[in-house]
Amino acid sequence: MQWHSLGEFFAMGGYAFYVWGSFGATALALGIEAALLRARRRQALAQAALPQDLMP
Repeated sequence: MQWHSLGEFFAMGGYAFYVWGSFGATALALGIEAALLRARRRQALAQAALPQDLMP
């Protein structure tokens, strides 16, 4: 597919809402996943650093 202007590229042949919405939803899901993984890693490292007698 060829675009003759930047506006045509962003319009995506009339499917812009679907295309860019899909990109946005994917980026949002990946960002949330990364944040949740980071939080779980911090929690696991903090729990591993506790002395054995203080672990639940």
